[in-house]
Amino acid sequence: MRRLTLLATVSLLAACAPRVQTPAPVTSAPVERPSGALIGLTANELAQRFGVPALQVREGPGTKLQWSKNGCVIDVYLYPPENGRGADRVTYADARRPSGADISVEACLAFLAP
Repeated sequence: MRRLTLLATVSLLAACAPRVQTPAPVTSAPVERPSGALIGLTANELAQRFGVPALQVREGPGTKLQWSKNGCVIDVYLYPPENGRGADRVTYADARRPSGADISVEACLAFLAP
């Protein structure tokens, strides 16, 4: 009898518990990042704009390219498209001073301009 009472109590509590709903996936456009001027560019397009990178490092499926000029260092990260077809493209960029101090990507792009 105790088991039946316990089972009934647990069933009643389960029926009263709030239902957890999984939110629908968000399909909005990506948020514009400060490095938006570079997002989507290929390594060739970057080389045409800034010249040969000072550093090129393969990191897993991606590639990090780095340029340094006029007191500014910019790191640009390229990854293959999700469908696996086509050239790697910039997904993120970050800038800093040689000392490590932050600088905006836009300001760094002005320093890197020929």
